[in-house]
Amino acid sequence: MFRAAAAVKGAIVAAVAILCAARCWSQTPPGDTGSEVPPGPVTVPPPPGPAKPAWTKWFNPETAPFIPIPEIAQDPNSGLTLGLIPTWVSTDENHNVSRIIAPDVIYNPNFGVGVHGRIYSYTSGDEQWSVVTGIKERVEREFDAEYEVGRLREGRWSINYSLVYDRDGTTRFYGFGNQTHARDQTNYTDQQEFGQVQIGLNFNHTWQLLYTMRLQVVDVLPGTLNDVASINDRFPQLLGTNKEYLNRVSLVYDTRDDLTVPTRGMKWVLYVGASAKNGLVNDSSYSEAGIDGRGVWPVAPDTVLAAHMSLRYLPTVNEIPFWALSSLGGGESVIGGEQPLRGFGAGRFYDRDSFSTTVELRHKVFSFDAVTTLLDIEVAPFADFGRVFSQTGTNPLDHLHEVVGVGFRGIARPYVVGYVDVGYGTEGAAVFTGLNYPF
Repeated sequence: MFRAAAAVKGAIVAAVAILCAARCWSQTPPGDTGSEVPPGPVTVPPPPGPAKPAWTKWFNPETAPFIPIPEIAQDPNSGLTLGLIPTWVSTDENHNVSRIIAPDVIYNPNFGVGVHGRIYSYTSGDEQWSVVTGIKERVEREFDAEYEVGRLREGRWSINYSLVYDRDGTTRFYGFGNQTHARDQTNYTDQQEFGQVQIGLNFNHTWQLLYTMRLQVVDVLPGTLNDVASINDRFPQLLGTNKEYLNRVSLVYDTRDDLTVPTRGMKWVLYVGASAKNGLVNDSSYSEAGIDGRGVWPVAPDTVLAAHMSLRYLPTVNEIPFWALSSLGGGESVIGGEQPLRGFGAGRFYDRDSFSTTVELRHKVFSFDAVTTLLDIEVAPFADFGRVFSQTGTNPLDHLHEVVGVGFRGIARPYVVGYVDVGYGTEGAAVFTGLNYPF
């Protein structure tokens, strides 16, 4: 439900980095005093020419009132989207990004012309919030608000609030199991209202007990894409409305040296939970148990090895909606939810249980000053592996799907990472953009 907002925000950050990088490449590199001037008479430069017209400042990133970022997005599910994102970036006295304001005007062949309004605020490392709202001519609508305080776990409590309304016309379903076929692809309209509260009891910086309560209503509606079969053509029994009241308790162990751009340390999350249909604890729809781990290790100057694994089981299920099953696909990891497989679109594989693992080598290519802050450009070759399965006794390492690729990241420390990841799997190439690292 956060895919669209996160993807565009990541694209904004990455585009800012690339635009500014192009500007910096044409200038003298930082720390370079330039070519030595041979001895001889000093040449007096000619007087400056006439002043440039005022309108030309709009085409110079150094003087424009905002950064006009072209939007060219290609997603396996949503297809090609074109648009323009006028972006204002504010920084604090330490030259850290403190706010991004990024409305847009876009066009997608499936849904027509659309507009969005976005504000991302980084009040401090401990407090952040964002609001995104948007509408297209046909089908799609969204509202996404999030507020987080206590991120650094310096106090006793950490709290995160999320409120979402999302109507997404790009979602896909191929059937159940690890070997579903691309020819069975169907499209459906996913409309959902979503409210979530996470409350963390911090024992110290390393250990946390986290409680998650989520109330979610999902309507699975017929698809609207012309070139993809609608879900009601092949799986009509999946249409309808389902409610989820999820209660989850997690034990968190986190030694990473930074929450946004870690260079060393590990994070492990062990969780159990249960979902009910019409109440907080009764009429159980399913129970869950899982473990999620990620680690970062420095291996060379400006280079870290990052790895991730996730294992999720559903011990009991009772008329569980398919969208609540374990799933693989897309470009990012959600603890207790979908896991990345960056050669396939989001929701490519569904079944009761899942296993996923990823390894990537993150290498900083260069850094430069731009838009009043320091930006890092990073390249990260990666490999993703994963599968879904229906029997608890199944070996999770058998019959893994494999994806290889490379990621490009623009990093505005200390709070913002935008990524563009290109992966290749058995069904071809896929491109994803997003906010923060995929895991």
